[in-house]
Amino acid sequence: MNKKIAVILGDGMADLPDANGDTPMSLARKPRADALAGKSEIGLVKNVPDGMKPGSDTANLSAMGYDPKECYTGRSPLEAVSMGIALSDGDVTYRANLVTLENGVMKDYSAGEIDTASAREIIDYLAPHINRDGFELYGGISYRHCLVRRGARRTGAYLTPPHDISGRKVQEYLPSDAVLLEIMLKSQELLKDCPINVKRRERGLNEATSLWFWGEGTKPKLQPFYEKYGLRGAVISAVDLLKGIAVCAGMKSIDVEGATGTLTTNFDGKAKAAVDALESGCDYVYVHLEAPDECGHQGDREGKRRAIELIDEKILTPIDDYLKASGNPYTLVFMPDHPTPTSTRTHSSDPVPYMIYDSERTVCGADAFDEKHAAESGNFIEHGHTLLSKIID
Repeated sequence: MNKKIAVILGDGMADLPDANGDTPMSLARKPRADALAGKSEIGLVKNVPDGMKPGSDTANLSAMGYDPKECYTGRSPLEAVSMGIALSDGDVTYRANLVTLENGVMKDYSAGEIDTASAREIIDYLAPHINRDGFELYGGISYRHCLVRRGARRTGAYLTPPHDISGRKVQEYLPSDAVLLEIMLKSQELLKDCPINVKRRERGLNEATSLWFWGEGTKPKLQPFYEKYGLRGAVISAVDLLKGIAVCAGMKSIDVEGATGTLTTNFDGKAKAAVDALESGCDYVYVHLEAPDECGHQGDREGKRRAIELIDEKILTPIDDYLKASGNPYTLVFMPDHPTPTSTRTHSSDPVPYMIYDSERTVCGADAFDEKHAAESGNFIEHGHTLLSKIID
């Protein structure tokens, strides 16, 4: 029987220290993670290769054992695959956020974390006006949607992730591609009178005032995970990006009812799905938690601390308990993909702390699992995609 491997990925969990030297990870009450740290290998791992943007796409590919420099073709095509959109080699895709612009400023990159049902109504409202000349708009989850440009090849347009410019004037960040800019401006006109926005306005919620395009890419190609590592894998996530990686890698993509990618996500349901996957024959399960990243983008340090505590209590603890009770050998990994500091509200390429607990190894670890203890360990993995091979070997 293969050793079971569970990876708990707290997206954007790492942060910068405050004036007291504390981070959300160091302040969070996480008894299971800190207990495991004492008998685990901890250290720093660099998931974002030099010269690549620090996105959740490149960083999660690394954390799953894929070298982004060899296989990365853009973020949005991974999301498109997850949404069931058929792509040809000449097609180009874009992430299409629903955002709130106010007086020319990026007020909210998520339109108030708009619910999926409302967002789908908005996309359906916009699509008939946008779906022309090879362009196709598809609805996704919450504020995250997709635009496909058929037969265009890669355009190399200057595009900026909206969460990178929260609170800034957007004028200098508008798309360099004239057609994309035209569609964006058209969406702003149409959304002024959109019925969903009228309702949101009445309720005092942030309106979806514009589409915002970023993350250009082309059809992805990943070596099947089982072929690469000999492991039957499953991915549990609320976001299309991770679901798309799973589909492209031939892993199971497990949907969990109530999974939102925020602090309100169904943590218990995700843990149960992970246990069920391991119980039903999967060798490797990758549980992706988006909440710390969302809090980082919003500058919510207290929310980020709370997200880490919930991951420890509701994800790490029950999965560790199950694996321990099974009596079989297992490896448990806890790590972020990249930092999303609340002070900058955007991703960075800095190395992140990792923790590897192996039930068959005795290791003298650290008193706690956080950025400081990881750095002090002296352990450093320069290429994130090699971490999985390190575990298997």
